[in-house]
Amino acid sequence: MNNALRTAVVLAMAAATAVHAQSRGPAAQYWVDLSTSNFSMPGMPEDGAAAGLLGGLMGGNSFGGSMGMGARGKSMDTELYVRAHPSGVEGTHAIPGGMSMGPSLLLVPNRPQPAERGTTTRDETPDRGDKPKGRILLYWGCGDTIRPGQPKVLDFAKQDYAEFAQFFASHGGASKGVQGRPGHSLWPNERDNKRVPDNASLEGEHAVSGDGVPATLKFNVGAPYDFLPKVQLTTRGAPKDGVQVSWTGMQHAKGYFLHAQGAAEGQGGAQDMIFWSSSEKPDNGWSLMTYQSPAQITKLLQQKVILPPSTVDCKVPKGIFDKAEGAMLNMIAYGNELNVSHPPRPEKAPANWQPDWTARVRIKSTGMTMLGMDESREAQRSGRGSVTANEPEGNAAPPSLQDVVPNPVKLLKGLFGN
Repeated sequence: MNNALRTAVVLAMAAATAVHAQSRGPAAQYWVDLSTSNFSMPGMPEDGAAAGLLGGLMGGNSFGGSMGMGARGKSMDTELYVRAHPSGVEGTHAIPGGMSMGPSLLLVPNRPQPAERGTTTRDETPDRGDKPKGRILLYWGCGDTIRPGQPKVLDFAKQDYAEFAQFFASHGGASKGVQGRPGHSLWPNERDNKRVPDNASLEGEHAVSGDGVPATLKFNVGAPYDFLPKVQLTTRGAPKDGVQVSWTGMQHAKGYFLHAQGAAEGQGGAQDMIFWSSSEKPDNGWSLMTYQSPAQITKLLQQKVILPPSTVDCKVPKGIFDKAEGAMLNMIAYGNELNVSHPPRPEKAPANWQPDWTARVRIKSTGMTMLGMDESREAQRSGRGSVTANEPEGNAAPPSLQDVVPNPVKLLKGLFGN
């Protein structure tokens, strides 16, 4: 066989393999991420007015609201992949009347704009000649006092990559959901960016259509898979004495996780970052403040990393944040996860079983407040049920978890280079 013929055979085999790979998998996959977010800050209203005003100033809704802590209120992101159109296809998601958003949502392909010529990315890596200073102090567990063996300390000056990687290891395990992948069709988008109202309900019949989308891509959402309520946090006490945190239980929540962070002056004037979580095991909390798969939630409950759904209070031990210059408390309630396919997956599906389409709905609710701000006292002082001691002079979105908790990957890159 000469070289030309050999090359032709190899190319033909590669093309056949590519076609076969493309033919595998569902004809369409659809993801829906639901998020409810709430935050209590001095001087901020609880009626959602701030979020509404911000939405108007920023031109409405934008994709990614369900990621991270999100803006106050309800957020929904959707993503459609059509196997026959890997570059994307315009589609429609017909929604029930309870959404109060009209009959349907427009799905538009995500086609990232290429970078302009001549643009460069600034290297934000710190000067490797400057030795970083400071520490991370990690605490965990609910209770009156700090437990023996705490805190777990990470000293930046040591620059031990293995130690850093171990310190930032987490118990989290999210299932695949909305990510905004190129070539997938997304909502919201520039052509359809209406906001999700506070009274929106996902309950009812849903149908997704578009070129290459099976006509059977329809599914029903029941009450257990609807938006979770807002997290309603109440704190009592000062950090030096321990802060009692309580919340209203949620019927369809599968578990809860609390995480607090603050900063204080440490040794030699360097800054200490202080982390605490409600887990019975040390965890920096980064990967737990987002959606978790049903199997992972079961595992986390068994490991006592997250609190069971019957829990409605937890005490941050005294002395952890007594020297912190303001500390933030975050909470997440994990919801159910709806997985639908057509045809329905058999109980004992063979290894080569493939549905025509799949759909997944993930649900969470998050809350944020200042730690040590006695909300019950503030509420009595203001005569209301929420922290609004002073009327706001302006409206602003809350700091996100990314603003107050360092991303482990970015932190490691900054300390050790890319």
